[in-house]
Amino acid sequence: MKYFGLIWAGLWRKRTRTIFTMLSIVVAFLLFGLLQGINQGFNTVVQNLNVDRLYVSAKTNMTDGLPISYLKRIQSVPGVRAVSHWTYFGGYYQNARNQVPAFATDAEALFAVYKEMKIEPEYIEAMKKTRTGALVGQQLAEKFHWKIGDRIPIGTSIWTTKEGSSTWYFDVVGTFDASTFGAGFPTFYLNHTYFDEASAFGDGVVHYYIVGITDPSKATQISGQIDALFANSTNETRTQTESALAQMQLKQLGDINFIVNAIVGAVLFTLLFLTANTMMQSVRERTSELAVLKTLGFSDGKVLVLVLVEALILCPIWRSEERRVGKECRS
Repeated sequence: MKYFGLIWAGLWRKRTRTIFTMLSIVVAFLLFGLLQGINQGFNTVVQNLNVDRLYVSAKTNMTDGLPISYLKRIQSVPGVRAVSHWTYFGGYYQNARNQVPAFATDAEALFAVYKEMKIEPEYIEAMKKTRTGALVGQQLAEKFHWKIGDRIPIGTSIWTTKEGSSTWYFDVVGTFDASTFGAGFPTFYLNHTYFDEASAFGDGVVHYYIVGITDPSKATQISGQIDALFANSTNETRTQTESALAQMQLKQLGDINFIVNAIVGAVLFTLLFLTANTMMQSVRERTSELAVLKTLGFSDGKVLVLVLVEALILCPIWRSEERRVGKECRS
């Protein structure tokens, strides 16, 4: 373009202003790419969740708990292949900053439901034979340098023992690989029978039943059958697929899509006014220079095109940066 030199000179006429405008645009689209990447990451996780698992919780609130006696009744529903349960323990190691995602469960049934988790059969057998046993995820064991045979103290701010202590002791009997599920997935399991006997309160209660089904296409039908078993009881249930549960938990934080779009909209709206104000100021300062161009024969349209191209010449910079950040967040 034969007028590129003229445009480039006008762009850098006020070097400091141009640099700060460029930085503002880059930061704005960095934020755009980051937020869209996070949103896409949430959606990808939900879409990749297993469809042959159901979660049964109390209808009123997931923290209310359900009787352990519900287990056999859920197992009797046609299409159910395996049932286990979770009771949230809320543990930490050494101090409250070292949170441990600990749950009381029936380990043998749990690993039958979660087929993606990899564990040696002898570890499950050791768990069955060790009352105070614990199965630990490999990443968690590496983080705290735990190994099989270690006896570790786990504190909790929720459950106290019958002796009044908030510190429980567990023997590590095995490790497993739960990397398929990513961060945040429970990776410390203790025997529910031991927990139920030793805790000072909450006897015979679990927070979730995890149900493995044989035919994912019948998930809705089986969910309805499970809820119908306990309809009009003192502990009614709500049964959901794994993806539905994840979406519900995300909505408890707020409407992620709305939050992202609102922030991005505010950023782009502000950016529009910032860029427009900058270009208006630049044009007002260069009235005499533009008049010279008109004197030399430049038409109104040509002068307007020069100004617009000058404003848009930053686009390749922020667009490439936004694409890079968005790609990194999604990966």
